[in-house]
Amino acid sequence: MKAERIAEEKISQIRQAVDIVEVISDYVQLKKQGRNYFGLCPFHGESTPSFSVSPDKQIFHCFGCGAGGNVFSFLMELEAISFQEAAIKLAAKANVELDINLSSVHKETKISKELQSIHEAHELSRKFYHHLLVNTKEGQHALEYLLARGFTHESIEKFQIGYSLNSWDFVVKFLAKRNFPPEWMEKAGLIIKRERDGTYFDRFRDRIMFPIFDKNGNTIAFSGRTLGADEPKYLNSPETAIFNKSKILYNYHLAKPAIKKLQQAVLFEGFADCIAADRAGVDNGIATMGTALTDDHIALLRQSIQTMTICYDSDKAGIEAAFRAGNLLNEAGFQIKVAVMPDGMDPDEYIKANGSEKFRSEVIGASLTWMAFKFRYFRRGKNLKNEGDRLSYIETIIKEISKLSKAVEKDHYLRQLASEFSLSLDSLKQQERQIYFAEKKQAAGKADTNHRPMLIQKQANELKPAYYTAERRLIAHMLKNREVAYKVEEKLAGDTFNIDDHQAIITYLLAFYEEHEHPDSSAFLSYIQDENLRRIVANIEMMSLNDELSDQELTDYIKQVLNHKKLLKIKEKEVELKEAERQSDITKAVTLLAEIELLRKSINSV
Repeated sequence: MKAERIAEEKISQIRQAVDIVEVISDYVQLKKQGRNYFGLCPFHGESTPSFSVSPDKQIFHCFGCGAGGNVFSFLMELEAISFQEAAIKLAAKANVELDINLSSVHKETKISKELQSIHEAHELSRKFYHHLLVNTKEGQHALEYLLARGFTHESIEKFQIGYSLNSWDFVVKFLAKRNFPPEWMEKAGLIIKRERDGTYFDRFRDRIMFPIFDKNGNTIAFSGRTLGADEPKYLNSPETAIFNKSKILYNYHLAKPAIKKLQQAVLFEGFADCIAADRAGVDNGIATMGTALTDDHIALLRQSIQTMTICYDSDKAGIEAAFRAGNLLNEAGFQIKVAVMPDGMDPDEYIKANGSEKFRSEVIGASLTWMAFKFRYFRRGKNLKNEGDRLSYIETIIKEISKLSKAVEKDHYLRQLASEFSLSLDSLKQQERQIYFAEKKQAAGKADTNHRPMLIQKQANELKPAYYTAERRLIAHMLKNREVAYKVEEKLAGDTFNIDDHQAIITYLLAFYEEHEHPDSSAFLSYIQDENLRRIVANIEMMSLNDELSDQELTDYIKQVLNHKKLLKIKEKEVELKEAERQSDITKAVTLLAEIELLRKSINSV
């Protein structure tokens, strides 16, 4: 059955009822600058905000990657959903009644029966494992084990911790009775197929079960911890169609409200530390799933915050991991702090030994700045009483200080270095400046588009030929004023723009004005079918323009558009002229000369 079409009036009602700034703020941290809002683009990695949202026009545009559109296309692109799904989401947010059969829409989604079955099996398994732990005799010993290790009933309930029976095929039968195909459940990672006879057995047996959730709170995987000395200590679900550990941050769905409220998150190495920290009152904690921090993790975090506290183990591996994570976060534009614990301890162990209050105040509350952490990191393994080690360390730290953007920070850390090693502050400043300018010189000409998108976009625009700029400015005025659109059409007198994409846009626009009495940027973006054209329109909409288009300005722009065609024609005829002269075809050469002269004269008569 085909999904019901949402009426155009309802789409218009949704568009008028929702505020694009409010919707995008759920995904991107926005700050107001002038009339627009700016933030880090959710569609590509960057450390300098180039993502702009216009509340007046109800559109967005990224000057870095070119993404652009309205509130519908934002959700469609970010969440990989259809227009109807985006409309349903926005209608719910705006309390707009759609008057359609939603079940018919959901049947049109791209989620296959297999994928849906895998999702449902994980949800059912989570509830089953949790029930076994808290309500059955079979799970009593596992519950006592958790309580003895400091877990509370509240924590067990909050994180939906469970227990898997010490059985080879209980889950196999449990799922089969509910008509879940075993071959799909194997792909889900819940059961395993025996090679010798093709039968199935449970992946998790006699283990404490920690469900893994996606950012929306859906169960997508499990991590099972042994109660004894069995290996492995933790058995994790394999990667599946719904579980990719490099994209998942444990506890993000529960921590998101606290993260937004506090405007920062605490990053742990594993979910056990995250749960322990939550029991200690740190409810903005998240954790990676046994993998290093990735670009996908950073993209997810950028939607909510710009300040991160890293709280990893204090052993060598933990410190190295914290340094790598800090560098990635720093490159992505985050403000970073690092919580440091006594040697050899992880957060779970520290909380058990010292209590919740000390963990909050003396570990999280006493976090080091990113630069202060690097002071500690680079002195590891060095004997600072040794002259060579000491000079090497000082030079490394000065190089790190030179990367700081704020003069006050540079001065603070150089004074700290001067004080510790009884050095001249002036000499340290001089060396820092030398390093800074040497690095700057080396980087000259290698500007990263992710770091300077607006500048590069501006330079790109400046390099465009006059006719290109004229066409874009004409489109910008046509988007603002229906009468100007018809006036431009009249002035072109059946001719077209030089850029095919520009001509396609005005064709769409004139058709749009036949159906709509007033200009509407957001509605027009929905009207355009081509994603590339939508991006171009969003870019043009962000141009700075005079409120009114004077007759002289209009004439000049039209002249640039039409003259370019004539210049191209002149070049063609000049090539023909050379060929005629080469072949000594005097008659043809004279004719071509006359035509070229006529075209040159007409250039100034538009």
